[in-house]
Formats: sequence, C-alpha cells, structure tokens
Amino acid sequence: MNAQSRVIAPAELGNSLRQAGGDPLDRRSRLRFFNSTFKVLCVSAAVFVCLVLFGILILMFKTGVMTFETVSFKEFFFSTNWDPENGHFGALLFIFGTFALTGLTLVLAVPIAVLIAVFLAEITPVWLRDTLRPIMDLLVGIPSVVYGYLGLTILIPMLRELTGRDLADGLLAAAIVLAIMVLPTIARISDDAISAVPKKYRDASYALGSTRFQTIFRVVLPAARSGIVYAVILGMARAIGETMAVVMVIGNTPQLADSLFTPTAVLTSNIVMQITSVEFDSTWNYALYLMGFLLLAISLLLIVAVRLLQKKGAKAS
Repeated sequence: MNAQSRVIAPAELGNSLRQAGGDPLDRRSRLRFFNSTFKVLCVSAAVFVCLVLFGILILMFKTGVMTFETVSFKEFFFSTNWDPENGHFGALLFIFGTFALTGLTLVLAVPIAVLIAVFLAEITPVWLRDTLRPIMDLLVGIPSVVYGYLGLTILIPMLRELTGRDLADGLLAAAIVLAIMVLPTIARISDDAISAVPKKYRDASYALGSTRFQTIFRVVLPAARSGIVYAVILGMARAIGETMAVVMVIGNTPQLADSLFTPTAVLTSNIVMQITSVEFDSTWNYALYLMGFLLLAISLLLIVAVRLLQKKGAKAS
C-alpha cells in the first residue's frame, strides 16, 4: 500500500462516520451526546458554585441584618461596648482590631517579602534559587495551627522576657505570627512577577549606565508593580480571614487595643470564641452572623481587586 492510498478524503471520512457500527449516524450521535452531556455537566457545576456562594451571602446577610431589630446601626458600628449578656453589641473594637491587625501584618511582612523576592529573582545564583523556591512553597502549605502553637509557646514567652510584661498577648504577637504566615505567599508571587519582567528592560537600563541597584529598584520593581500588589492583596486576604493562629496569640478579650501588648480580639476570633455559647435565635447570634457577613464582604472586595489587577496586568503586557 503506497502513501497516496492511505490518505482519507473528507467525503470518505464522513461516510465512515455515518456507516460506523452498521447503524447510520451512530458514531456521530454518540459524539454529540457525550459533548452535550459534558457541556451540561460543566454549566451545572458552575451554576451550583454560584448558587452556593449567593446562598451563603444571602443567608449571612438576612440573618445578620436581624441584629438591627433590637440594636441600632450606630451602636453596632460605632460603639466599643460589647457585652451581649446585658444587651450591648458594639462591634467597633472587633472591626478596628481586624483592620489594625491586617495593617500591622502587612507593614511587617511586605518589605521583607519583597526583598526576599528580589533576592530570589535577581541576586541569588541558580542553584540556591532552585533550592529556596521549593522551601518557600512548602512554608505556604504549613497549617495555621502550627504557626499559632509556635507563637503561643515560643514567641509570647520571648516577648514577655523582652518587655517585662506579665502578658504579651495582643496585636504585636498576632501580627508577627500572621506576617510569618503570609510572607512566603507574598514573596513567591512577587518573585514570579519580578522574574517575568522582560530581560530587555534590564539590558536597556545597564546600557544607559545604571547600576544593579538602580536597575532593580527603578526599572524592575516598577515594571513588576501590578504583580507585587496582587501578591500583597492575596496576603491581606489570608491575614483578614485567618482564625486559629490569631485565636491562640491575640488574647481574645473584647476591649479596644490601646497598645501593641493589650489583649484584644478581632472579628474571626470573636466568632470562634463565642459561637458555642450563643442561643440559636437570639440577637447575639444575629450579631455574629453580621460579623461573618462583614468578613465575607471584605474578602469579596479583595478578590474583585485582584481580578481588576489581573486584567490591568494582561492589558499592560
């Protein structure tokens, strides 16, 4: 049989499809059936995920707003008096604690993470880079309870010894633990963003007489800015939603933190600590639902910001 005889003409292929198995259109029908079934399954899975997400949001919102049947909007958002047993539901201290803890965490983590990313992408030799990157990836996957336990047993005793305080629980201890947790995430994503900067940018900078330091901080980092911001937002999202590690080191006291070493609480830690002692159909329960809805809303806003940055980065590239 020569090569010309093995070539199948389109009309011949169509006849084979129609006549395969002795039943006209049998194979074509099966292909259409499987393609249609696969498409329906994919669309159903996407719709199911959307329904679950919107169901959770609606449930949290509808239950949470029932708080305002007995508590005023002003008291919930602008009062620091959280005393549910006596009918006071001021959540400002938890909202303030959440944003203060997240901000302090980013202040501690972002500069170190960006320097680590610059070191990995621009300075370190290839053999050391190939060793450090898998280690950073492993650090991302460590369970948060491990970080919290190390913070409780090692960090807090160290802070007590350094500051001379009886209690070292508070924002600083929680921020250090969270910074160590989010640092590998921010560093690795920033590392990828810096590595993706085209080599011609560096070559052009060196051709103009720039030093390595000037090239990195005035050319490479600005070019990778959207990717670094994306990494910071992901780290922020993890810091806001983290619960177990924070519960173990922040003190879990419903009071406004007036110093870095004052035991306090945040939205996540307050929900976890009080959910077991709350009556199902009570204002206290509704208030915890409202706190959960606030966390969801903040997380969704951060996800939207990440998506917008991704689109902006795609257009820029």
